[in-house]
Amino acid sequence: MKYQLFSYSLDGFERQTGITFGSDLYSLKSCAVACDIAVVGDQTFDQLIAGWSIFGPKLAQLANDLYQGKAEQIKSLDIAAISFLPPFETPGIIYGAGANYKDHVEAMSKAFNMNLETDPKAAGIDPWHFQKAGRSTLAAHGQSVTYPAHTEKLDYEAELAVVIGRMARFVDVDNALQYVAGYTCANDLSARDNLRRENVDPSSPFRFDWIGHKSFPGSCPLGPFFTPAEFIATPEDLDIKCWVNDELRQDSNTSNHLYGVAEQIAYLSERVELYPGDVILTGTPAGVGMESGTFLKRGDTIRVWIEGIGELRNMVV
Repeated sequence: MKYQLFSYSLDGFERQTGITFGSDLYSLKSCAVACDIAVVGDQTFDQLIAGWSIFGPKLAQLANDLYQGKAEQIKSLDIAAISFLPPFETPGIIYGAGANYKDHVEAMSKAFNMNLETDPKAAGIDPWHFQKAGRSTLAAHGQSVTYPAHTEKLDYEAELAVVIGRMARFVDVDNALQYVAGYTCANDLSARDNLRRENVDPSSPFRFDWIGHKSFPGSCPLGPFFTPAEFIATPEDLDIKCWVNDELRQDSNTSNHLYGVAEQIAYLSERVELYPGDVILTGTPAGVGMESGTFLKRGDTIRVWIEGIGELRNMVV
């Protein structure tokens, strides 16, 4: 039985873990007690992911027990009474894939008359990633993000986020998806006018400011729901959309990945050891503000939706 996890608060302070199947939301702790799997209910989301090889099967058992009738013993949560939190309190490293959708690369090439490689694998080019600062960049579903004072070109990027569930080092592509705990929605907010340091010589290797560009408070909204990998047949055929103020801006499918999730995991695991709780933002499709020069404004609402995973909503204030 398909289930999803989420983090929430009832009082604005205490972090709790929830579980949902169907349209009902429950306290994971209450469900674990009812199903006599108390060890699961005692874990935070971070702890569940850190021990995913142990807790994943127990959660599947719990979801099956709930589906078979034990949910009737438990009071569901009132969604209007809870505040969603970012799934993680303290994530691992957040890796972001750059220029990883065919339609996005084609749109950027056309908009800026650039000669971008639309088939990098055929050209022998490796995947390319940057990092976002972790905890300080997270924002929850429904949370307002403060417009950064250092930018006038704030952009949105709908992305499929991959959550690593096992340590991975020198993983081959064929086995890479075995290291995935699950998936969630992400919005890789970006300060486009912070990428280049204009007072630095263009030939300098210190020309680019990836922290200013990609890492500021609230620049990585995640959630609200975490979908275990067993419920996603393939991460390479999921519809992905983004609306700004109900205007559809991005409408694509992860089949447009230039490097699939497995290829990204394999490549990163050659460079570093991936740990449970690490997150990979897998790239964004065409339709971002940079392509048209239409950037976010205070008061804008952004919604990111991914098939089988859910919808993430934030406002810029």
